[in-house]
Amino acid sequence: MAAISPQPTFGGDLFSAPLAHTDSNLLACIEPDYKPFIPGNSLRRMTRVLKIGLTTALKCIQDSGVSIPGPIVTGTGKGSLQDTEKFIKEIETYKETALNPTPFIQSTYNSVNGLIALQQKCTAYNNTFVHRGFSFENALLDSMMLIQEGASHTLTGAFEEITAEHFYIKSRIGFWKENKIDSRELYQHLSPGTIAGEGATFFTLTGQPSAQTYAAISGFKMLYKPAAVKLSTTLKDFGEGADLIITGRNGDSNYEHFYQELDNCFPGIPQLPFKHLCGEYDTAGAFGLWLAAQIIKAQQAPQQWFPQYQPLSAPVNSILFYNHFYGEQHVMLRLERV
Repeated sequence: MAAISPQPTFGGDLFSAPLAHTDSNLLACIEPDYKPFIPGNSLRRMTRVLKIGLTTALKCIQDSGVSIPGPIVTGTGKGSLQDTEKFIKEIETYKETALNPTPFIQSTYNSVNGLIALQQKCTAYNNTFVHRGFSFENALLDSMMLIQEGASHTLTGAFEEITAEHFYIKSRIGFWKENKIDSRELYQHLSPGTIAGEGATFFTLTGQPSAQTYAAISGFKMLYKPAAVKLSTTLKDFGEGADLIITGRNGDSNYEHFYQELDNCFPGIPQLPFKHLCGEYDTAGAFGLWLAAQIIKAQQAPQQWFPQYQPLSAPVNSILFYNHFYGEQHVMLRLERV
């Protein structure tokens, strides 16, 4: 696995990494040194999301010990916003004449996949899913089916970026909180809206465990706009016997009732939210899955990231991960200790 996020997740020891925070309602990625992963002449021509996505994928391949990634499957809700905005602005500036095609080419959703394949000389299956809050989850499902059909492993990930313009547009339609808050106190400020985020997360998935394995995905469910009774029943069935629950709580009072269902279904089971670490975005679930896998392998949570929560005491053999995207796309994952 590998992740570039608003936390120092890319290199070093996760359990001694400090908690990064913001009071601007926007958590931006902590970008690493790209030079060990991308040649300098290529680096100059790439926008942020391309650098972040490609570097995370290459680090994940390194971590897995696999030489060629095989099928590459990703999910993204918005793709390269920076390139898209640049191309649209140039259409207006140059009145649709003398346009530079590079921002258009790099703004396509599958540009990160293409770069990974070119860099790794990979000619296998290559696909990008763009389905809002189900983008990463559809990539995960597709990867599972590829493994079921005989693929030895897949490179599966998600990437998202936020720009100043996009942050402003979404603030006009109530996506973010009106008042500036400290991201460390996100869950104490229960009000409409949340905080923005971005990041890239990649996993190498295999059908069989290995020395590099973090966890096993033993259950996976996606629900679109479920009725309250359906959600409650599914959560109870799906999470039975879980030792820990990782939730996508984000301080948004409009959708808090979905997470309160967890309190009703699983009284006494510890819960850890993760959106104060990465913010809210279409594929934030990928970061949550990465965090859950880190916890189940290490048998502890990075306590400095969860100062208001009790340290984990009992062994964590099973984790229920539950997240939704603005009340529409609901995702449940079950992770087991290997």
